[in-house]
Amino acid sequence: MSFKSPLNQVIGLGTAKEGVSHWWHQRLTAVAMLPLGLWFAISLLNVDLTSYQALIAWIREPMTAILLGLTVSSAIYHSWLGIRVVVEDYVAGKGAKVVTLLLSSFAHAFLAAVCLFSILKIALGSV
Repeated sequence: MSFKSPLNQVIGLGTAKEGVSHWWHQRLTAVAMLPLGLWFAISLLNVDLTSYQALIAWIREPMTAILLGLTVSSAIYHSWLGIRVVVEDYVAGKGAKVVTLLLSSFAHAFLAAVCLFSILKIALGSV
């Protein structure tokens, strides 16, 4: 027996009205991370990681800064989605669950802001 209406069964919406969007976002960010992660790994092999100036010069390249921003954004969003599922499934108690979800959201937002700010600061030549 299903509690979903026939229309909701067709369009994939459950009782929470979120449907499969969370699942799709998780999969899309995972797929996006494949080429971005591969690019990041290969790029790091071609950069002198022992030289601060070489690393700064690498980040200042426009395409590198853009791809780094996309990599960071995708990875942090993917992490936030994954941790949200774990918390919803395994944290007992409604209050603890809400607090943990809020802390996770704030931590991910802060991390994204710091990473993107750092990339922009270096890319625009402030460092």
